[in-house]
Amino acid sequence: MHNNRRGRLVTALVVAGAFAVPALAQQPPDSAPPAVLAPAAPAPAAKKPPKHNHAAASAEPAAAVAGGVKPTLLGQFGDWGAYTASPGGKKICFAIAKPSTSETIPPNRPRNPSYMFISSRPADKVSNEMSIIIGYPFKPSSDATVAVGSNTFALYTQQDGAWIKNAAEEAHLLEVMRAAQSAVVKGTSAKGTRTSDVFSLKGFGQALDRAAQDCK
Repeated sequence: MHNNRRGRLVTALVVAGAFAVPALAQQPPDSAPPAVLAPAAPAPAAKKPPKHNHAAASAEPAAAVAGGVKPTLLGQFGDWGAYTASPGGKKICFAIAKPSTSETIPPNRPRNPSYMFISSRPADKVSNEMSIIIGYPFKPSSDATVAVGSNTFALYTQQDGAWIKNAAEEAHLLEVMRAAQSAVVKGTSAKGTRTSDVFSLKGFGQALDRAAQDCK
């Protein structure tokens, strides 16, 4: 479990560092700080996450491990890219996309970039783990959702990260995403702003297969 926590945090740091950090210069002073671009451990008083395979990320300094790692593009498929990286010598592979459209209520609220990515970490025996970097700290103890067609899945949230709440549903989520045209992620920020991000699924299956091929 320890390795799973560390691996998930390192993966998020690699993704954040490679794709999201440059946009921080565009953010106003009261926007989310750089630290929340990767899921972090909650304050000591925070409610413990539910017990499933996607445990909360630990507070260990994984940033030092991930620092300077540049993912390598394996291929671009529609709106999804397949990448690989080896932070700390441990290979990770992931398919990633940013939203095709985003909406906030109230409108035009500032936030950092949002991404959805599905990652595999062979060293931790983790395959096709879905994660969201939402671009703001979620409302504490709140769930987010991802809707694909007529299917809606609850997401466990922590800081600016989200993962499927019921790990047993993850394979089904990815299966319906392969056959759908879009996925809609909804959540609520710590300031009460509601967000809705629409992710195009064009090229999703191809990118996922290409990433998996590199992390067999």
